[in-house]
Amino acid sequence: MLQNMNSKAVVVRGLAKSYQDHQAVDGIDLDIERGEILALLGPNGAGKTTTVEILAGQKTRTKGSVEVLGADPAHAGRGKQGRAWRARIGIVSQNAGAAPELTVAELVTHVASFYPRPRDPHEVIALTGLTEKKDKRIRTLSGGQVRRLDVARAVVGRPELIFLDEPTTGFDPEARRQFWALIRQLSADGTTILLTTHYLDEAAALATRIAVIDRGRFVAQGTPSELRSDSHPRNATVSWEGADGQRQTKETSTPTRLITDLATEFHGEVPGLTVTRPTLEDIYLELIAAEGGKQ
Repeated sequence: MLQNMNSKAVVVRGLAKSYQDHQAVDGIDLDIERGEILALLGPNGAGKTTTVEILAGQKTRTKGSVEVLGADPAHAGRGKQGRAWRARIGIVSQNAGAAPELTVAELVTHVASFYPRPRDPHEVIALTGLTEKKDKRIRTLSGGQVRRLDVARAVVGRPELIFLDEPTTGFDPEARRQFWALIRQLSADGTTILLTTHYLDEAAALATRIAVIDRGRFVAQGTPSELRSDSHPRNATVSWEGADGQRQTKETSTPTRLITDLATEFHGEVPGLTVTRPTLEDIYLELIAAEGGKQ
């Protein structure tokens, strides 16, 4: 039995899930602090969705200990007493759907009625960019609009913890930015968020912490800055135009020192100077490639 840690929304120890000869999740440990946004990254089949489904009480685990908002999700969501626990959680799953003959406003209002202190349905519809569609039947919506409706359903109950499994699939760039603003607002209000995504720019823009999973195991955890820190050293690439007009490029762990030396050499401005640092995507791909090489 895990100790109830009030500062933590999720506490996982030794979580594993197997299907016959396939190990979907292989003994992971995870803590999620209340109020943080954790991005769970990994390739298809890495164990992201299975992990989320176990934490949300939608799937049973093979072994390990799990505590979500102070309770074991394998039991907390069952029966009449489980309704209070379920009301504290919002879920946007990959296979979410809705009643096609209802309008957007009817569905969000109906879902809001299940919760003790919901957000205003029309406010949520506006936050998810669906105001112009509020009186349209769900069957007439595009795939991206249905996905936004899934998000509206998840947040209207004012949950303490939200699981977002690839929520922006099918969103156009403008809709994604609107979604990001909503997530930042929810986080500012104290909501804890677990986000799985294939969009590395989304993780970089939103996450306070990132966990990378591959083949059912974590290969890295930390803040975005920690993944770029000394424990994961990456050189910067400095480029400039030499005195002969030829492009010069150098990788270095001390770009500031190199630029200072170049400024002295050129007596001020360095012509054509650019500095490129590895992106989160670069680091992610290196981690996944390194893990694959161990197999």
